[in-house]
Amino acid sequence: MDDVKYEQRMSLVTLGVADMEKAAAFYEALGWQRVESQAGVIAFDLIGQTLGLFPRAALAEDIGVSEEALAGHGGITLAYNVRGKEEVAPLLERAVAAGGKLLKPAQDVFWGGHHGYFADPDGHIWEVAFNPFAPLGPDGAFRWSGYQ
Repeated sequence: MDDVKYEQRMSLVTLGVADMEKAAAFYEALGWQRVESQAGVIAFDLIGQTLGLFPRAALAEDIGVSEEALAGHGGITLAYNVRGKEEVAPLLERAVAAGGKLLKPAQDVFWGGHHGYFADPDGHIWEVAFNPFAPLGPDGAFRWSGYQ
């Protein structure tokens, strides 16, 4: 074992998408803004990390798998936590208006929070959640145990 201390971090989420501009327009309709990036990549800086959009075929090639294998990568959801219960439904509505598909409407959940799910135009599943046990930091950062 080495004695390097690794930091716990997820810095970048890359989504393989069918149509770069259509996917970017979806996230822009949520109010997000693109940042300057290299040709062939569209990036949105988020609080503490970045969402990258990359052509699905190119992502499969980069990984060394077929597009079909990439599509079957397993269950994954991305989460967007909000500051209050009242913010969940409007964000789900905004996603649907931008071309997403509502998978589960905003509702209270057994663990004491409030959430719903949507899929973006490429089928990536997002949870929009309010977790009263994990309040966001002043800058909007999420931490499982919350910020006090």
